Amino acid sequence: MKKCVFHIGFLVILMLCSSCVSRGVREAQEVVAQADSLWHDGQMYGIDAGDSATLAQAYETLDKSTAFCRRIREIFPFAHRTSSLGTYSHACYHYGRLLREKDDPVAAMQAFINATHSHTDDYHILGRVYSNMGSICHLAGEFPLSYDMYEHSANMFLQNGDTLLYYYGLNNMAFETAMLTDKERTLSIISEIKNSCSDYNALQDKILETKAELYLRCKQYDSAYYYASKSNTFLSELIKAQVCSYKGFKDSSVYYAQQVLMHSKDMADRYNALYILINDDEDKDKNDVRQISAERADTQKLIEKQQVNFSKAVQLLEQDLTRKPDKRWILTLVSFSLFVLVVISLVYIWKKRKMHKYIIQDIRTKEEINSQLSNDIENLTHLQEAHHKEIYTDIEKVCQLLQNSQAIQDHLHWNNYDMMIASANRYLYNIITYLQPFRLSEKETRLCILVLLKASTEQMVDMIPYSHSGIGKFKYTTAHKLGTTTSQMRSFILRLLG
Repeated sequence: MKKCVFHIGFLVILMLCSSCVSRGVREAQEVVAQADSLWHDGQMYGIDAGDSATLAQAYETLDKSTAFCRRIREIFPFAHRTSSLGTYSHACYHYGRLLREKDDPVAAMQAFINATHSHTDDYHILGRVYSNMGSICHLAGEFPLSYDMYEHSANMFLQNGDTLLYYYGLNNMAFETAMLTDKERTLSIISEIKNSCSDYNALQDKILETKAELYLRCKQYDSAYYYASKSNTFLSELIKAQVCSYKGFKDSSVYYAQQVLMHSKDMADRYNALYILINDDEDKDKNDVRQISAERADTQKLIEKQQVNFSKAVQLLEQDLTRKPDKRWILTLVSFSLFVLVVISLVYIWKKRKMHKYIIQDIRTKEEINSQLSNDIENLTHLQEAHHKEIYTDIEKVCQLLQNSQAIQDHLHWNNYDMMIASANRYLYNIITYLQPFRLSEKETRLCILVLLKASTEQMVDMIPYSHSGIGKFKYTTAHKLGTTTSQMRSFILRLLG
């Protein structure tokens, strides 16, 4: 009685625990679904601290609940994908974006890395993840690595059918090659976008910005200013300010630098704009110089602090790219598999021994049944042989009567093929029906009937009709078509009838 109560209590506790776990996962999935909705409406990344904590909790819950599935997918890449992995990848993306907004690129990078290990088949969200990883690498100044991340992003969008986002990814790749002053590669990618993208106007400003950055780094200032003036982005304003500063147009460089300070929140852009104001603004007084210098110094400190964090984030990514798979799970799984195999083997041996006596008894019973069945089959064979002999006797009688008949052609209506077939079937046990599977010609069918009737060569030549010299070869080809020889041809046809 005590054991029964203990087992019932244990089952109740287990059910309550599983219910709590599933309830926590469901709540986390609801939070991620709400984040998806806000994200699609463009309201995601300005949420308050309470919502931020809720998203972080949902991320941690899904991280724990999907850990086993992710490990299984690492060991067996073709294992079944679960919907929870897709929800987890969305949680990683949203949480990573939120951490980026809070200037925590290291934690954001870890969340994005977790999304890439989620083994989800949601290529759209993976494209977004790789794009953000590329952005962090770009801000850290690791342009080759950011190029690789943007390439992954473009491939994910392409697999998902997000054509426009794919071309945005290509433009990001072109911007990274522009930062590396790889003019030929940059223009090649831009040319591919221009020739293939059906909605080229949607990303024209971005492409113009990429071209302006490329020519600025190649020190082709006129071209850089030309493309920057056609673009409507904040970076283009900075490029125009830098070009005017390089060429000595101080009034213009100061104007564009002030525009950057008014509209851009990017610290690197503001830092460069402040540098231009210090050097090109001739109307400023000493107080203005001190103020701008102080702001530039403060901005530089923030950039250096950010740069350290971005560098750490890139190191985290590089460690992940070069990490070796954790073999502990593989060893655990192999050990567990061997244990299960041993248990199954023992159970199998036990069952085999237990069933041994029943098997022996069944064998004896089956031997008796087989013996009786063999006797029945032997008796049936004798009956069939007797029946076949009777049929062969009847066929031979019919053949002899037709062969000795003076009007064999009239009996078989030899001059009318359709009537001949009906007569042959009537006299000779439906012979035409048995010959149909061999797809014989009219002459070949006539020859088979004459062979069955033991007709002479003269009769065959006269009734088929066929040439006297070629009748032997004709018999050979017909027998070959039936799958027998000339000498066995009549016996073969008789077996068909029997």
